[in-house]
Amino acid sequence: MVPVKTLSDLFQSAVAAWHTDGQPRTTDALQVHALTLHRHNYDIWHEEDQARRRDVADQTIVQVKRTIDRLNQLRNDSIEKIDRHLLDIIGGHANPDAPVNSETPGSIIDRLSIISLRLFHMEEETRRPDASGDHKVSCEKRLAVLREQHADLVTALTRLLNDLSDGKKRLKVYRQFKMYNDPALNPALYRTQNTQGPSQS
Repeated sequence: MVPVKTLSDLFQSAVAAWHTDGQPRTTDALQVHALTLHRHNYDIWHEEDQARRRDVADQTIVQVKRTIDRLNQLRNDSIEKIDRHLLDIIGGHANPDAPVNSETPGSIIDRLSIISLRLFHMEEETRRPDASGDHKVSCEKRLAVLREQHADLVTALTRLLNDLSDGKKRLKVYRQFKMYNDPALNPALYRTQNTQGPSQS
């Protein structure tokens, strides 16, 4: 299994590469799944930036929000794929009586991805030419906190993967079943469709 430190380093190098149109490459299956998730988070991050703009038409923001919805669905699907992949790897070590962790490895990897993005962009703020000294100092302090949180996540994920491999904990894949993206489950969507009735040919 890929060491968590390797995965963490891959996330940080990938963020830097994507900002310069580079493409990180790996052949390891877990890293491929993790990079796919990371790219979804990267794209969501920058769409969220656009969603806060006040100098564009409302319709533009609507399109951005719909893009974020689509990317979030892909993100959740990627988290489940990571957990299914890990379940295939460690299935033979499973102890049916072992407790289930409240957070799956895929969810922690998702958090690790997001905090890697925060680290990159917060560090950028500490070097911004047009920023005030106070702004840079404030961002340096936040950066230190983020680094500590990042280290905590690496430790937590490492321990969880070890516990799963040793049979001390049991892995289950939890389905998100996001209802708002499903026209059959979101009342705001299916009521509108029912009101409009069948389309005329």
